[in-house]
Amino acid sequence: MVSEHSDAQDGETTALALKILVAGGFGVGKTTLVGAVSEIRPLRTEELLSEAGQSVDDTGGVDQKVTTTVAMDFGRITIRSGLSLYLFGTPGQDRFWFLWDELSQGALGAVVLADTRRLEDCFPAVDYFEHRHIPFVVAVNCFAGARTYGAQDVSRALDLDPGTPVVLCDARDRDSGKEVLIRLVEYAGRMHTARLLDSVG
Repeated sequence: MVSEHSDAQDGETTALALKILVAGGFGVGKTTLVGAVSEIRPLRTEELLSEAGQSVDDTGGVDQKVTTTVAMDFGRITIRSGLSLYLFGTPGQDRFWFLWDELSQGALGAVVLADTRRLEDCFPAVDYFEHRHIPFVVAVNCFAGARTYGAQDVSRALDLDPGTPVVLCDARDRDSGKEVLIRLVEYAGRMHTARLLDSVG
């Protein structure tokens, strides 16, 4: 979490910037979500998929995908006056997970994108954030032609902790992505407040 303070004498308000991770399996739409909601030109570290990676990258279900994130995506969105979110999209393949610990430092919370056609691909991200007590929401990216499941069905399938939000979204749509981020900020705020009260109680 990063705070940005400005000079109140100049009539400017104090700004708060929160760090959010966007995680999930390979080809689930992380880069798309960051790009759709970002108000700045997003930073992308995409490279073309190569023959060398065919033996380690499972492209089942995403056969049309030709690029992959090798470090991170970065974008920024202003939720309201004085509140901005810095978005860090994580790489999806196992071989890049060593970057996750660095990216998660100081994060308020995370969005775990899920594809119901390959729901098992988001298990590692769910486990990662649960074990580190980082608040997260599961956002089901509704791909065309995929069977639609309700939030409760997805929650049971992923064996989520009670209260962990599950929302349906379209990663290509800015308003849909923004709603996901608002839900995360609200949920993470409640979680951090509860932990603070527990620590002083």
